[in-house]
Amino acid sequence: MRTRFLRNRSALAVAGILLAGAPATVTALAADRPSAAPARGKPYIETRLLFGTARPDGGPAVTDRQFTAFVDKEVTPDFPDGLTVQTGRGQWRDAHGTIEKERSYVLTLLYPRTAAEGSDRKIEEIRRAYEKAFAQESVGRVDEHAQVDF
Repeated sequence: MRTRFLRNRSALAVAGILLAGAPATVTALAADRPSAAPARGKPYIETRLLFGTARPDGGPAVTDRQFTAFVDKEVTPDFPDGLTVQTGRGQWRDAHGTIEKERSYVLTLLYPRTAAEGSDRKIEEIRRAYEKAFAQESVGRVDEHAQVDF
């Protein structure tokens, strides 16, 4: 691993030396290239919720039907404009230090930044409702800023 790091670092150093000695037209052309696509869309927040399905109390795992009913009852009324659900496999260390591997769901919500405060409250209610309904220790949450265009 250290060898690869040193090799990559050396390659970057050589590239820097080569560019430093390059004619001004080459370095100017490189500077004129756009570094990223132009910003599109409006400012939104993307929230991903990570729902496990194994129950710490040893009960039966949450089924697809149960999860769909939960989304219909607890999520859709507060986020009727749309959402995405993906299934996956995940793992995490529980409160007792045991690594739990389980089937999981990732729920993605997009909402305008101007609605962030009200949406935050609703999302926290969704997390608590799932924990209570399915005896879960927690529901993971990831928030990111995004530019969204529909």
